[in-house]
Amino acid sequence: MTDTFVIVGGDAAGMAAASKAKRDASDLEVVVFEKGEWVSYGACGLPYYVKGEIQSLEHLVSVTPEEFREERDIDLRTGHEVVAIDPDAKTVTAEHDGGETVQPYDSLLIATGAESVVPPIDGTDLEGVYTLGSMSDGKELREYVARARKGESLQQPDRGPACRYLEDCTGSVGVVGGGYIGIEMAEALAANGFEVNLFQRGDRVLKGFSEATSEAVADHLREQDVAVHLDTEVETLSGDERVEAVVTDDDRIEVEMVLLGTGVRPRTALAEDAGIELGETGAIETDAYRETNVPDVYAAGDCAEATHVVTGEPAYVPLALTANRHGRAVGQTVTGRPTEGGAIAGTAAVKAFDVEAARTGIIDHDEAREAGFDPISETITAKSRAGYYPDGGTVTVTLTADRDTKRVLGASLVSEYGEGAVHRSHAVVGALEEGATVFDLENYDLAYAPPFNTTWDPVLVASKVLSGKLR
Repeated sequence: MTDTFVIVGGDAAGMAAASKAKRDASDLEVVVFEKGEWVSYGACGLPYYVKGEIQSLEHLVSVTPEEFREERDIDLRTGHEVVAIDPDAKTVTAEHDGGETVQPYDSLLIATGAESVVPPIDGTDLEGVYTLGSMSDGKELREYVARARKGESLQQPDRGPACRYLEDCTGSVGVVGGGYIGIEMAEALAANGFEVNLFQRGDRVLKGFSEATSEAVADHLREQDVAVHLDTEVETLSGDERVEAVVTDDDRIEVEMVLLGTGVRPRTALAEDAGIELGETGAIETDAYRETNVPDVYAAGDCAEATHVVTGEPAYVPLALTANRHGRAVGQTVTGRPTEGGAIAGTAAVKAFDVEAARTGIIDHDEAREAGFDPISETITAKSRAGYYPDGGTVTVTLTADRDTKRVLGASLVSEYGEGAVHRSHAVVGALEEGATVFDLENYDLAYAPPFNTTWDPVLVASKVLSGKLR
């Protein structure tokens, strides 16, 4: 009798697992339930679709449903929402088109992803308030931008300097949250002529990065005429049926649209109802092979925890590469080759207009101390290319290490766009993966040629300076 591998969720982790399992065991029956119409898509590209740099949602799709069904022989069922898992009977129940299907499984992967966090403030249910967590969200936002550019926006506040992108300003908008989505959407909306107000309740944007990176990004946002409101608590989104203003603890700013970019949380309700345990992060707890406390039930992607390479402890960092890696590992595991999929370093990058920023590992000193380290950091700014080579810029690197062991803990980098902050972070990722010391990193043999780098790469410069302090 042929075994059946059932997957709940058709995005990165789910479809990576399905494809790998079918590739390794062609006789395995692979069934994927996806409640929406889209599968295997790049949600990280949605801000650039809204901006207009990507012309079609279909361009964000890696593999179409038809290709999964016809070319990979995967039983993909879109429009099917799994509403229950019965671990004793080893079945899942899915609702679709007014009907219901009960599907048996031998192995099950929960890949339900994450959902946008809606902050507990009044007015989030008003028309004109958006999140950006799905393809349908992206479609709605793109349509809104198109209407506004045609002059169909419902309000036309006083035009300001941000409107230099277009002959006429398309309106004033609010972005709540200074993380990845908030910053990327601030760029997308400003590029379409909106006056953008970015609200951040903390004292800096990009909290997971170093202070130097956060300050550089915030300063650049202001240079691009984004109004950055730090230490600002949004109390209410005001309006009758449609949002009309963002009311903060000390101001009222009229807007015609609000984008909520206040983070994501794992979708775990389905797993919890089935008796599957959550970890200390609030995401689904798994072992190294992504198996949960329930035998033959796995979890991967944005709904599940992973192990942090620096601390060795569970962490929740929902990113695309992790989902793909861990989904692929589960696909191998269920076909007889137990595969761990690896730890994570929390490596991430963001573009803000003409600036790029990257981070990896542990940078925050409080977080490092909680993990048992004695952190020490150094921030340097160095040239990105040979001084005599034209058009170069600078890279600012904050490097953090453990004072006792000298082990590299993490780094945050920022540069002009194209000057290499993101790619340079990869050297630090390598150091984290192998548990290297600052002295080891200082001697990494990184590439040099005048158009690309200085003889001493900025990461090496940061390592030299921090090594000097540690010596």
